[in-house]
Amino acid sequence: MLQQTQARANIYGLLSRVLLQELDLKTLKIIKEDANILDFFPTLRDWKELSEVQEETLLDEYFNPDYVNLSILHLIPYETFYTREDQKIETGGANPVTDMYSAYDFMVDYEASRTVSSDHIGIELEFMHHLCDAEKKALADGAMEVVKELQEVQHQFLNKHLLQWAPMYLINMKYEARTPLYYDAADMALEFILSDNEYLTKELNF
Repeated sequence: MLQQTQARANIYGLLSRVLLQELDLKTLKIIKEDANILDFFPTLRDWKELSEVQEETLLDEYFNPDYVNLSILHLIPYETFYTREDQKIETGGANPVTDMYSAYDFMVDYEASRTVSSDHIGIELEFMHHLCDAEKKALADGAMEVVKELQEVQHQFLNKHLLQWAPMYLINMKYEARTPLYYDAADMALEFILSDNEYLTKELNF
């Protein structure tokens, strides 16, 4: 179970990083050089430009323009845009995710993340990573009641938040993506949040 939770935390962390902001050279090198990560990005893995084009060029001419197109120019990666009738992004304390963040000691660094609101898809995925990390520590301590509580919170957050809107965004992202990186990231994120919800449902006997 500890290994499973570590794997879940790693996937949430990877997806959060890819979807939160443009890639930098360090992150691109990690993705390129890790066969396990590339297994999650099969279209990217088989894309000849990944090995033939210089990394700086990949960032400047391929990946980062695609990120801007998908996250800033054409699509909106914020929950409240999808869930509010007026399609406005709630940037203040009334955002529905803030109470859960506060209850589990999760702070959003807006300057580092460069987001306008706490319900950005990358931040919501980072919160799931945060909860999985806490579950991992509880497992290591043998605190099974805490493990169950954290799994319930994860299940609740998926069903009240991510699953209410992220599939719509990710389907649009996959359709609009101009590079294999973001095509695969959208596909992977959609499949993973659905399968992780099934996993938690079984663990909790819901």
